[in-house]
Amino acid sequence: MRYGFYLPTRGPAATRDGILALAREGERLGLHSAMIADHIVFPVESQSAYPYTVDGKHPGVGDALETFSILGVVAGATERLRLVTSVLVLPYRNPVLTAKMVASLDVLSGGRLTLGVGAGWLKEEFEALNSPAFNMRGAVTDEWITIFNQLWSQSPASFNGRFYRYADIRCEPLPLQKPHPPIWIGGHSHAALRRTARYGDGWHPVGAVAASPLPPQEMRVHLETLKQLTEAEGRDFSALTISYKAPLYDADLPLPDGSRRPFSGEPEDIAGDIQNFTAIGVHELIFDFRGQSIAESIERLQWFATDVIPLVDG
Repeated sequence: MRYGFYLPTRGPAATRDGILALAREGERLGLHSAMIADHIVFPVESQSAYPYTVDGKHPGVGDALETFSILGVVAGATERLRLVTSVLVLPYRNPVLTAKMVASLDVLSGGRLTLGVGAGWLKEEFEALNSPAFNMRGAVTDEWITIFNQLWSQSPASFNGRFYRYADIRCEPLPLQKPHPPIWIGGHSHAALRRTARYGDGWHPVGAVAASPLPPQEMRVHLETLKQLTEAEGRDFSALTISYKAPLYDADLPLPDGSRRPFSGEPEDIAGDIQNFTAIGVHELIFDFRGQSIAESIERLQWFATDVIPLVDG
């Protein structure tokens, strides 16, 4: 099992010193990857339901640092840590410019970039950015991925799609990773599974829906569906990376039936949960150690690395 962690993108901990301190400590402790979320603006009032909290409200208030800016800073301050967008909302940005930025960061980081992508959920953010129509976001996401794959593998290139076109352009240098930086598809809807099967190098679901965990038995069902879809596309399911965001819960926050939530409780409990998810085919677990301060975040990270991981391995 590999482990990843989230870097702060907003709030009092989202400073240069804070981000770099957490990234460097995660690298020192041997964690595999650092995740960077993606938001650009937040509406003052929103009718869009956020799928990962009980009240359907996103906790952000508009103070998010931009994803690629964080990636560049962290890439220059670390040597081994994988850098993952979790997830980049593809319709927000011009696809050719995004392809260039990803390729450039891959080259400058020494081939450490993983592109986690999603179609987005915040309609008002789409409108503020003058992005393609919200109700077309899935089709746009698929087309942007197709553009990336072309621009990362051939030069010159031409494309004539439903939403975007270009002719006889060079977009170099190509990424350092071959054939290109891995693309992880976020989400656990059927559309996300289909997109993973067709385009993805990995599947990256958030392991909580309305603040309840996605349990192992439900993950098994999703993985079997993904296997069937991948094989129907003529692709190798075993080549996919399964990366699962696993919330760490307080022990006093049980499930509605009163039982313990996965990834809560004592180190032995969490280690057992990790072993269960390893057994069903998850390759990487992503934990969110972010607290109200960097000191608190680092303390949580160190606790996990020293008290939990050795129990899994031993």
